[in-house]
Amino acid sequence: MTRLSIIHTTAYKYNKRVTLSYNEARMTPLTDPQQVVLESVLKVSPSQASVSNYRDYWGTRVTAFDMQMPHDHLEVVSNITVEVHRAEKIPADADIAGWDVLSSKESLNNFSDWLPQSQLSGPGAEVLGIIPRVVEGKNSHEAAMAIFDWMRGEMTYMSGSTAVTTNAEEAWGQRQGVCQDLAHLAIGALRSCGIPARYVSGYLHPRSTAAIGETVAGQSHAWLEFWDGEWRSWDPTNHKPAGDYHVTVARGRDYRDVPPLKGILSGGGGSALSVSVEITRLA
Repeated sequence: MTRLSIIHTTAYKYNKRVTLSYNEARMTPLTDPQQVVLESVLKVSPSQASVSNYRDYWGTRVTAFDMQMPHDHLEVVSNITVEVHRAEKIPADADIAGWDVLSSKESLNNFSDWLPQSQLSGPGAEVLGIIPRVVEGKNSHEAAMAIFDWMRGEMTYMSGSTAVTTNAEEAWGQRQGVCQDLAHLAIGALRSCGIPARYVSGYLHPRSTAAIGETVAGQSHAWLEFWDGEWRSWDPTNHKPAGDYHVTVARGRDYRDVPPLKGILSGGGGSALSVSVEITRLA
């Protein structure tokens, strides 16, 4: 078990005044069987913003806010305390869904959100030609592990090498990307052979050796979950399952379903963006 304090700050300084804006923030972690949110406060500046909350189709906690008055900046600060207790285990053969189960009408219906390729997950013809050889003769769990091993030998993590609009095929073409790209490519490969997979966004404490009470520069992070009889996590950037230092905020088909902050505005004339994530291990 790990207890983490997370402060996520996103700030825009506009070149010209914005006359009005409509925004959505997905910065509040989920409470689920693997983590419990103990405290969550999200503050918006200017403070005149009209704020409401709802859960979207995917179950993500969304803070919606609009500012219908001129403003020259926007700052969103999420202050969270969360307790994480993940327990990944190696599945027994009896727990692994067979290919006949995955291809059944019931599974195709139950996982209809997680099987079709999305705009960002489609890996392209080259990868689609490779994956059948990677998974040949394996059960669904072994196939997923083989895909992850194959990716580890082919892809390089490279900060700044892609943008949020980069899709899996483009990342594959340059054989490098960030956590978002590695997650998209793995998801696309899994879906291509009939394994349901979903994109996960959240936070990662980057240093397990940090002392209790020590604040470090954390990371917004992306990984995935796949279903082979039950949902299991995998972090392709670090080549391991998500652990007690991963905090889940949102799940979706790809990044487009889970951006931390998005909105539309009138005016502005461009902006300067600053983002920081500070994480402190409390226990």
